[in-house]
Amino acid sequence: MTDVKTTMQILRKRRGRDSHPNTISGEVKENVQQKKKRHFHFDLWFSLTLQNWILDFGRPIVMIILPLEWFPLNKPSAGDYFHMAYNVITPYLMLKLIERSPRVLSRTAVYLCIITFVMGASIHLVGDSINHRLILSGYQLHLSVRENPIIKDLKPASLIDSFELLYYYDEHLGHLMWYIPFFVILFIYFSGCFSSAEEERKIPISGWLLLGPSALYYWYLVTEGQITELFLLTFIAMFTMVIFQQLKGLSPDSNGLFLFYSFTVTLLLVALWVAYLWNDPVLRNKYPGLIYVPEPWSYYTLHIKNSH
Repeated sequence: MTDVKTTMQILRKRRGRDSHPNTISGEVKENVQQKKKRHFHFDLWFSLTLQNWILDFGRPIVMIILPLEWFPLNKPSAGDYFHMAYNVITPYLMLKLIERSPRVLSRTAVYLCIITFVMGASIHLVGDSINHRLILSGYQLHLSVRENPIIKDLKPASLIDSFELLYYYDEHLGHLMWYIPFFVILFIYFSGCFSSAEEERKIPISGWLLLGPSALYYWYLVTEGQITELFLLTFIAMFTMVIFQQLKGLSPDSNGLFLFYSFTVTLLLVALWVAYLWNDPVLRNKYPGLIYVPEPWSYYTLHIKNSH
């Protein structure tokens, strides 16, 4: 019996020694994750800004510039291919941004946001593709669906309901499923961008140079996407997070400051845009309600395209 007890004690000790390195290894890994280098992610911010300007903002422009005969109305346009590329590249860059976070973030939340983002952007791809073909046929963006000259006299009248459903998928459901996860991911990332080290809270020159183009794109995103309420909620949540973390002695690092300053400048640009078009009667009629933020492309079709 004594030999058996001795043997059992030896086995327990061996198990303890075997498990102890794993515990130490886990602790080391956790510390390494918490102490990731907090350098400014210029490559990712630059890639995001560049592809946003080319593939999102440039999408309708390339459809206007390129000859119509190159892309028949019953085939995908150049803008559609831009949108397809955007739907692949943007989620990839967002995932890479999350990977660079100095704090371990919820993978489940991130994956659900990415899946919803791709689905919403894909819904918008179809609706926006048809919408731009309607523009080539005389559809006017500053008017509602039923008020448009090419639609209001359609027979049977039920066809108008179908176009309103298309508009709903394009401008409402598609945008919500696209932009809500987009801003949630940015906020999740921002929540991990806080540090107590002074040297980690300085934006490099490259970041300051990128701030303007980044903020200007977010202005376009907010106004054209009609997501002012979502943007304001995200900004308020970020501001609240900054106040809360400062009470614990933490401040945004260079990446957090870049994102926060970009949104701050965006808010200023949106306010200036609204003030500029505050007394426009036509746009006021199309965008009723408490929050009045006209779309840039509606302004284009009303004041620029029609004047040429």
